[in-house]
Amino acid sequence: MADPLDNPLPKLELELRRGVLVIAVLSQLREVQYGYSLRQALARRGMPIEEGTLYPLLRRLEKQGVLASEWRIEDGPPRRYYRLNDAGEALLAELTASWRALVGTMAGLLEGSAP
Repeated sequence: MADPLDNPLPKLELELRRGVLVIAVLSQLREVQYGYSLRQALARRGMPIEEGTLYPLLRRLEKQGVLASEWRIEDGPPRRYYRLNDAGEALLAELTASWRALVGTMAGLLEGSAP
C-alpha cells in the first residue's frame, strides 16, 4: 500500500489555495453576502473554503479595515453580512494587478522563457 506521505501533491495544492484565499474572498464581496452564501459562491467557482478558515479570515479583514459588516434579520436567524468598503475596493484592485503580474511571471517560468 502506498504511503500518503509519498505524494506531496495534495499538501502543496492546499498551500497554493491558501495563498489566494484573500483575493478570492475579496472578489466575491463586491456584492453583499453572508458567510454561508460566500462559501457557496466560492465553491461554485471551484474554490471551496472551510468555515473554520472563512470566518476568521472575514474577521481579520474587517479588523484590517477593508470590509464592512452588519447584522440583518430577514427570513430566518440573524446573519452577519459583509461587503467591501472603499479601502477593500482599492486593495482588491491592487491585489488583482499583482495577481495578473504574477500569473504572467509564472507563465514565463513554466514555459521556460527568458525575461
